[in-house]
Amino acid sequence: MWKQPWGYAEGAVICSGLFITGTALQFTTGPVNANLFQYPINLLFGIFYMVCMIVLHLNKKKSAAIRWLSGMEASITSIVAFLVMVLIMGVTAQTPQGATVEEKDFLTNLGFRQLTNSWSFVLIFLYMLTVLLLTTLRKTLKYKTGNIGFLLNHAGLSIALWGAILGSGDLQRLHMVTQTGTPEWRATDSKGNITELPLAIQLEKFSIEEYPPKVMVIDNTTGMTLPSGNPSMLAMENDSLQGRLMDWQLSGTQYLPMAAWVQGKYVPFQNEGATTAVYVKAKQIKTGIVKEGWISYGSFMFPHQALELDNQHSLVMPPLEPKRYVSEVTIFTEDGKSIPATIEVNKPIKVNGWKIYQLSYDETMGKWSRTSTFELVRDPWLPVVYTGITMMLLGAVYLFAFAKIGKKNI
Repeated sequence: MWKQPWGYAEGAVICSGLFITGTALQFTTGPVNANLFQYPINLLFGIFYMVCMIVLHLNKKKSAAIRWLSGMEASITSIVAFLVMVLIMGVTAQTPQGATVEEKDFLTNLGFRQLTNSWSFVLIFLYMLTVLLLTTLRKTLKYKTGNIGFLLNHAGLSIALWGAILGSGDLQRLHMVTQTGTPEWRATDSKGNITELPLAIQLEKFSIEEYPPKVMVIDNTTGMTLPSGNPSMLAMENDSLQGRLMDWQLSGTQYLPMAAWVQGKYVPFQNEGATTAVYVKAKQIKTGIVKEGWISYGSFMFPHQALELDNQHSLVMPPLEPKRYVSEVTIFTEDGKSIPATIEVNKPIKVNGWKIYQLSYDETMGKWSRTSTFELVRDPWLPVVYTGITMMLLGAVYLFAFAKIGKKNI
């Protein structure tokens, strides 16, 4: 081993050494603090690193080690090492970046719970990127038409990875809780630190579309849904409740989507705090016993209502599941603009470099929520990553379209 020419064994030893070194640094200094690589530090580091790569490439004739780093053995071993780290990340529960890990176990001490912030991941990543860049530079200076696809793929991957790692320090992920009619400029990070933003969000209206009501049977003693381990539910269809649930035949004789509990019964009610109620007749199939009464999941104004079927079982309505919830907002920017917008789950909007996602609402108030919680994400390096991905796609198209040309010239 370590006799020229180097092979896969030397590459495996280098990767293992980087992992051991990273683990030692993890135990002695703690995880890598991504906030230390914020703009302009990350940009200056990126420029310095690229200059080093060019200097190494220009001196490859003087060093067999540098030539080996741009070869197949180094490429394969570095990629395998990086894939092993990705596999570890995939099978280990990850804690969000910046969050505090309360219970520290052996995997946490190794950095596996926040792998992208661990020294072992960073060192192996930089090693793989170094091999990738040196390989790309080697092909770049030996330009051939058949190398275009190779260069686009490798240069694009380098740019995408480099943009992702350099941009990690500038990535902001904040939560903002807004109140109806009040503009909010402040947001908090995962540690609860307050940040004043260059934009404000004012909630104008919050609304929810809900799935039809469902009913289920629970155990009066434990409150658990039945049958145990595989609970059954019966959903309303076309505002009608008909069907069998366990040993009971159910039918809904009256349905009030907006109701209030008044003097022992539910009546129509169109104001804030209204709940959903169904008058149900339940017939015990074996004995023919009939039970009837109102059931409702309740609201912040009215208690829930259950129908007792017998001493052991009751029929209840769980809270309605939201199908879609939407926030109508006005966004104010520092330059005096007022932007009306609608934000819902999986349909964010983008304003001045910020992506705004609908995150949650006041579940206690339900459809009458006066608050809405948004997630605001800003990643100024995302265009760099997209540029790299675009180059890789173009390289794939080129290799597919001109594969024969590439084979003749490589």
